[in-house]
Amino acid sequence: MVEETPLIVIKKDGSREEFSRDKILRGLIRACEKRPVSVEQLEVIVSEVEKALRTTAVAEVESRQIGELVMEQLYPVDEVAYVRFASVYRQFKDINMFMKELKGLLSKSPNDEEAL
Repeated sequence: MVEETPLIVIKKDGSREEFSRDKILRGLIRACEKRPVSVEQLEVIVSEVEKALRTTAVAEVESRQIGELVMEQLYPVDEVAYVRFASVYRQFKDINMFMKELKGLLSKSPNDEEAL
């Protein structure tokens, strides 16, 4: 039997806690509320994030790195959910920060800009 070493998350305030798949999944479910994204798709995202973290063979990881991995996986699935997740994760302080993120998003997908 193979036992995984616990993955420790270093939070923004410096505190540490054990990695939780459920915590990431809950955040994704909130971001995808009323969006056409299945729980199965979200579970795949969580699995991909966890796999990426565990392949680094590092025992501790910053929460910032986890958030970036989640957003990287979420973007191709649903752009609206991506913006929702980013707004909570990046804690936009004002509309200018939010608009900067949207402009970056639009520059990644120029075809979608016409739809606005």
